[in-house]
Amino acid sequence: MPDLLNIISTSDKRKKILLLLRDGPKTLGDFRRTLSFTSTGMLPQIRILEERNLVKQEGKQYALTEIGQVVAGHLESLVKTVEAVEKHEEFWREHDVGDIPSHLLMRINELYDTRIIESSTEELFEPSKESLENIINSKKIMGISPIVHPVYPEFYLQLLERETEVSLILTRKAFDKLEKEYNDKLARGLSFKNGSLYISEKDINIVCIATDVFFSISLFFKNGVFDSRQDLISFNKSAILWGEELFNYYKERSVKIESL
Repeated sequence: MPDLLNIISTSDKRKKILLLLRDGPKTLGDFRRTLSFTSTGMLPQIRILEERNLVKQEGKQYALTEIGQVVAGHLESLVKTVEAVEKHEEFWREHDVGDIPSHLLMRINELYDTRIIESSTEELFEPSKESLENIINSKKIMGISPIVHPVYPEFYLQLLERETEVSLILTRKAFDKLEKEYNDKLARGLSFKNGSLYISEKDINIVCIATDVFFSISLFFKNGVFDSRQDLISFNKSAILWGEELFNYYKERSVKIESL
């Protein structure tokens, strides 16, 4: 008898049946409409899954067994992991992911629904217009940055004045630059109750934004140069929560600045 991994991995139909049944019991008609498979092509695959105690028949419907639910759950995670990596394979291959905590990197499947924003040559060293618009439309913002762009001090002050909740983590070098070149804006920003600023003594080679609207991450190339051209962006809830967890990971390892 073929092993269970072989049963699942060698048939696209069986994988799709298991994943579809995660949403609840289905009839053969549901399978035909959703998966575009004929009953003739479907039934042998269902029988194989029944024999391995992954699927059971309930009247005219088919459902996952308790073991089937476990297997299908892990299968969905694997499929989304492959999708997340394969969709932007060049992005992940070329960039340094060393500062993404291992427990979050292991959950890269949560970034399956993402796309890349690529800046044009003339906008190469400017913040992404799309990201700025998404930030403006957000009510709660959490950001990590080792970089201080001239646009951001005034931009974030305006957000604070609009009563947007803003929490930022800067590396020590970024904070020192902000304090030296934008001291008045920094002092004013620290006076807002809806703003929080943290300093990380550790260099973080990540630029990340997580809001109630979207998630965005930019990385450094493996040679240490920041990639100002590409942002990985998502409006999916799982990606936003992933970004929030990344922010909180570094927040716990940073020091809050109350005043200058």
